[in-house]
Amino acid sequence: MREHYPSKFEKIESLTQFSHLPADRQVGLKNIACSHLFTQQELKNAVDIDIDLFMWGTRGFSERWHEYETASRQQGKQLKKDIFNKINTAIAKLTSQAVHYQSRPPAPGKFKETRISLNKDASTAKIFGMCPVASPKTVCCNLRTIDAVKNCGFGCSYCGIQTMYSRQEVIFDEGFEDKLNAIVLNPDRRYHIGTGQSSDSLMWGNKHGVLEAMLNFARKWPNATIEFKTKSKNIRQLLQLEVPDNIVCSWSLNPQIIIDNEEHFTAGFDERLAAARTVADNGIKVSFHFHPMVHFDGWQPAYANIFNSVQERFKPAEVLFISFGALTFPKPIIKKIRSYGIQSRILQMPMQPNPEGKMSYPDDIKKALFRFGFQSFKRWHEQVFFYLCMEEKKFWLDTFGRAYDSNEEFENALNEAIWMKRPE
Repeated sequence: MREHYPSKFEKIESLTQFSHLPADRQVGLKNIACSHLFTQQELKNAVDIDIDLFMWGTRGFSERWHEYETASRQQGKQLKKDIFNKINTAIAKLTSQAVHYQSRPPAPGKFKETRISLNKDASTAKIFGMCPVASPKTVCCNLRTIDAVKNCGFGCSYCGIQTMYSRQEVIFDEGFEDKLNAIVLNPDRRYHIGTGQSSDSLMWGNKHGVLEAMLNFARKWPNATIEFKTKSKNIRQLLQLEVPDNIVCSWSLNPQIIIDNEEHFTAGFDERLAAARTVADNGIKVSFHFHPMVHFDGWQPAYANIFNSVQERFKPAEVLFISFGALTFPKPIIKKIRSYGIQSRILQMPMQPNPEGKMSYPDDIKKALFRFGFQSFKRWHEQVFFYLCMEEKKFWLDTFGRAYDSNEEFENALNEAIWMKRPE
């Protein structure tokens, strides 16, 4: 059996992410797998562990295996089981500790090497629909979305957009304006529509007339609030255009150390806030999303700093809404992140499944994040609409002391808060 294992290895390694390991780690893991006759599941587990250890910048699977093998008194299958248990225990210890981020992070590796092409292409795909992560199992605002651009040029390590598209290609739809004109809304109801679910809303400016088309759509449907969600500072072309009153520009914010380590190629925190300030100075409403909040060593003072910065630079009358949300990963995104070949601590966290089967922080961490965020804005509580994005009802009750009975009730409350701040 042992002499035939190398050929078996070639078959089973293709069913794992083995090829995404650095070459030296591939050699070490293959030698261990051939020596101990790993099953396909054992190899998959070992590969995933080794990719995570590489991303976290710590000792690899092979090095740990040899250390435990030397110290163990077990043999055969029991030895293999014993070592896997010890390695899993080490991983659990690493993920239970708050991550310490470096002030000078490693380069984003393959993200930096990837050349992204911008293409304009005809497509029969629909551009208008419900938010792709809306769910009856979490409290959702029933956001509608317009796919103005497909794919993002930024390289946020946790982002789900890159699981939907090729990293190498950003697509502008040749028929985008015609598809916008074909959308028919109910003039007797209110809508909240975002363009930031398939790409960053502002990073492309007015390329191929995408901003002008969206602003014309907003003018056509004054009963809709159109949200441009961004991590960009690219507001120049927006401000050269006539922006209707039902546009809101929202910035996703995180401490600079998270931006440096996990939100590659995006604008810095001060740049995002300066862009938001300029937009507000031009009479355009703004909003802020603290999503995803990341739990790390020093998270409280880091988030306190950015919460204070927002309140120092903006008046609550200028801000339509503020949301909080935690890191949450559908399993395909975890697999995608492991394929990037980058140094990242984003998966170095204790994970538990939510009702949808997505992986996120344990309840106690999420409660601490959300409570701290909301209480930090105490003086704005009666003047700005606060909500949790894609979180369970229990977290609403713990954070705000209230929750909506349905997504429709939440949607109506958010729209009512928005309309109260719109010009007459």
